[in-house]
Amino acid sequence: MAPFTLISTIPTYITPEQHREVIASTPASFTDIPPVLHHKEENVSITIDPPLEGFSAEDCANGTLYVIESVLIFMSSSGRGFQIEYPAITLHAISRAESGPSIYCQLDENAGIAAGESQQQNVDEDSPMREMTIIPKDASALEPIFEALSLCASLHPDPAAADEMDEDDDAFLDADAFEPFSGDNDQELSEVGRAALAHMESIIYDPFQDAEEENGARTNGKSGDESAGSDIEQEKKREMSS
Repeated sequence: MAPFTLISTIPTYITPEQHREVIASTPASFTDIPPVLHHKEENVSITIDPPLEGFSAEDCANGTLYVIESVLIFMSSSGRGFQIEYPAITLHAISRAESGPSIYCQLDENAGIAAGESQQQNVDEDSPMREMTIIPKDASALEPIFEALSLCASLHPDPAAADEMDEDDDAFLDADAFEPFSGDNDQELSEVGRAALAHMESIIYDPFQDAEEENGARTNGKSGDESAGSDIEQEKKREMSS
């Protein structure tokens, strides 16, 4: 998809107010509704680098910008114009450089072409980017133009970007492809791992283990006392019998 398409007439569009009225009337077919105009700005000049063949510097000097839901249009006061499909606009930003406030755009010659289609069409992936600058006479129009551009661009995602997301999904591994480990701890851990585990066990305080050891010591002490008491009692019995 070439970024620019030269035109001599403006496509049919409707205003947001007209769109609301059409929707409220429940049309027979929603697909027949013309695209919505989100912003129109008169007294706009543009620059294109590299220059667009068939569109002169005089054509770029003054015209009207139409930010329509389907395409971006610049119609020169000379009667010639062009339209750009939004996936071709890979970047747009407000610029306040010394040359004056403007909206800077980067245009990709290959944007909108899916990866498989680009291979079939032998598209040159190294083709240069085009740069376009939109300069409204009224500097206060920068924000409305930028917001309208952002809205319309969000309605037209790049098919190539969608293909890349599908490829990323393939990068996730299937957990069923792995067998669970069935060995003991010594088989699972390396020598360094076993040493680290032993060190951790030596410094971790286990209150339950101390309680068990204390209970064991009390049990052993009690048994010893009972044994000693039994020996003394037997000795007394022998003395009395003698």
